[in-house]
Amino acid sequence: MDDKVKFEIEFVIQSSPQLLYTYLSTPSGLSEWFADNVNSRGELFNFIWDGSEEEAKLLKRKSDEFVKFAWVDNEDDSFFEMKIIVDEITKDVSLFITDFADEDEVDEAKMLWENQVSSLKQVLGSK
Repeated sequence: MDDKVKFEIEFVIQSSPQLLYTYLSTPSGLSEWFADNVNSRGELFNFIWDGSEEEAKLLKRKSDEFVKFAWVDNEDDSFFEMKIIVDEITKDVSLFITDFADEDEVDEAKMLWENQVSSLKQVLGSK
């Protein structure tokens, strides 16, 4: 298996960090924008898209700051992390995403995140 490439992407989100965190860390919040449905049992989250199901383990989280997941069926040590960054001066809120993809799929993965975050912004009423 090829090693995956780490990539990072940032989005400015007009939302409070507390509200944004709810959409990143709870099954009900994630099912509003990230997947068709999300269920959790402890640290395990089931993400459902068009009938297919993926399981991820919540590795770490810090309230109003970040969540970090790893797909259970991955053989490598890749993960995806959604971090909330607040600019000290302007107080602008950004969502900073770290993820991994095969080298030839990085652009596709970024586009997928852009679509997902676009849905998140709609749910939040952010531009």
